[in-house]
Amino acid sequence: MNSLFATFRLLALLATAAAVGFFGYGVSLVLFVLGLRHLGAARTGAYFSTAPFIGAALALPLFGEAPTLALIGAAVLMGIGVYLHLVEAHDHEHVHQRFEHEHRHLHDAHHQHRHTSDDQAGEPHSHPHQHSRIVHKHPHYPDLHHRHEHEHA
Repeated sequence: MNSLFATFRLLALLATAAAVGFFGYGVSLVLFVLGLRHLGAARTGAYFSTAPFIGAALALPLFGEAPTLALIGAAVLMGIGVYLHLVEAHDHEHVHQRFEHEHRHLHDAHHQHRHTSDDQAGEPHSHPHQHSRIVHKHPHYPDLHHRHEHEHA
């Protein structure tokens, strides 16, 4: 009976380790790649750099530790940084130069193009396509599609 209990205990330990790996590494990596795609490298790096701090903050009640002044100060500074990222408003008329590439897209203001019989049907879809030069205004972050110079008064 002891060997059966030990086997179940080992299986529970392995399942726990697999779950920690799945969520701690697997899901995190998927979210990181999606962040890179949709937010850009700098913004994604800034958000994901909060992970060790969040882990440390969660560990405090788990291990019955009291927060230190340094941890509280770091939390305040990190919170200010994340807040500034979240409330950033960047909106002005800008130019997207003509270029060609391929990525998954919907037919929105940036993706008005014709399809060939070889292109995938339905949306979202992916195929090589050309973006025409466009001048417009909308809120945006400096990402893959928004690389442009700014005029300073």
